[in-house]
Amino acid sequence: MRKILLTASLLALAIASPAAFAHKEGDIIVRAGAITVDPHENSSDIWVGALSTDVAGTKATLDSDTQLGLNFAYMVTDHVGIELLAATPFSHSVGVSGMPGPFAGLNGKLGDIKQLPPTLSALYYPMESASAFQPYVGLGVNYTWFFDTELTSTAEDKGFNGLDLDNSWGLAYQVGMDYMLTDNIMVNGQIRYIDIDTTGTTSYGGADVKVDVDVDPFVYMVGLGYKF
Repeated sequence: MRKILLTASLLALAIASPAAFAHKEGDIIVRAGAITVDPHENSSDIWVGALSTDVAGTKATLDSDTQLGLNFAYMVTDHVGIELLAATPFSHSVGVSGMPGPFAGLNGKLGDIKQLPPTLSALYYPMESASAFQPYVGLGVNYTWFFDTELTSTAEDKGFNGLDLDNSWGLAYQVGMDYMLTDNIMVNGQIRYIDIDTTGTTSYGGADVKVDVDVDPFVYMVGLGYKF
């Protein structure tokens, strides 16, 4: 029982520890951890040039990926910061589903893409700067760059040729929290929603195949941070 009381007392003191834990104007914060991009895609029907029509019930799909995430933040005031999100390149599989009848063989994995989503955000920390627990909200601008797009050999054997995705600009919304373990070291968790819209293009039978996709991922990151 005494050990439990001692542990609880130390935890209470850590939470209540004053100004040493403060986020202050001029601080530079670097965070690193695992970051997952989880697309919640909503695609248009796929336009198939060989048929000269949108094919009802068809769609494009994207899977999730986890990489190393990096944040670089600068505290403009005790409550306002500017943050840049970076990461190692994300890889996603692109698929096609819903193709009917004689085109059903086109369903399945179409190819692989890579993307980088650098995001610049303004952050607001509402808590007093002396608090060890520092929740925050953010609003920013995202640019998503798609590159290294390639079809699978299976898709090429089915008659597809080439793969391209348009780059995207959009808003990014964020909630997060820092919890200071020492004067300089923190645990961080954050969730973002990013507005990413793109048009994917390939060709089949010598004619374009196109689809508009609202990728709109949730982005989750958990890691450690250091304050300079």
